[in-house]
Amino acid sequence: MPLREHLREARRRFLLAVAGVGAAAVAGWLLYEPIFAALQAPIDAATEAGRTAALNFAGVATSFDIRLRVSVFAGVILASPWWLYQAWAFVAPGLTPVERRRALGFFAAGVPLFAAGAAVAWFFLPHAVALLTEFTPAGSVNFINAHVYLGFVMQLILAFGIAFLLPLAMVALTSLHLVRARTWARGWRWAVLGVFTFAAIATPTPDAISMILLALPICGLYFGALGICVVLDRRAVRGTEVATDPAAS
Repeated sequence: MPLREHLREARRRFLLAVAGVGAAAVAGWLLYEPIFAALQAPIDAATEAGRTAALNFAGVATSFDIRLRVSVFAGVILASPWWLYQAWAFVAPGLTPVERRRALGFFAAGVPLFAAGAAVAWFFLPHAVALLTEFTPAGSVNFINAHVYLGFVMQLILAFGIAFLLPLAMVALTSLHLVRARTWARGWRWAVLGVFTFAAIATPTPDAISMILLALPICGLYFGALGICVVLDRRAVRGTEVATDPAAS
């Protein structure tokens, strides 16, 4: 396919992806009330615990802007299978059958891994709000800027979702023969240290139990990915031995 046709195909896939996100954003707009109620629930829980807190819509158009942002964010999440498929449909014709199966496996594994990380972030969100609002002096009201709060929630979800993609990146690098499995195995101590450091920073509560509950699944994913990398390396070695063995030919 000429370069011009590639650009046309990329534009077509991009527009289809945007259209899918737009349609899902309409659904997010219609579901705004229950979504916002879920987002506001941790703040309501803090108020019930005696720490008066409330979202502050500072501006005439702030409520509309927040609804628009929440709708788009929900649309991106709801339409993720659709725009991931558009990315797959763009690159698939240029791949060999083996590369196509591998790429499809990465796409299929990436969605549930990111969703699992986002679910963990959603679980820790009420604890984060409780921790950050408990420093409010008695008799005072904590007015939380709605824009800041929404950005905090999205950053928390993205950070945890990306962290859960670590094993996928490990397997991808090993399948491309850029990093050997023994390299991941030698660096497991540093990996565990990095995971617990990330958990200590990302965990909103100061207790060690929450940090361990977050770090253990990521460590489990690391060692699970390490096992897959070992299998990939063994297959690569066997393929090289078959290719260089004169008796095999």
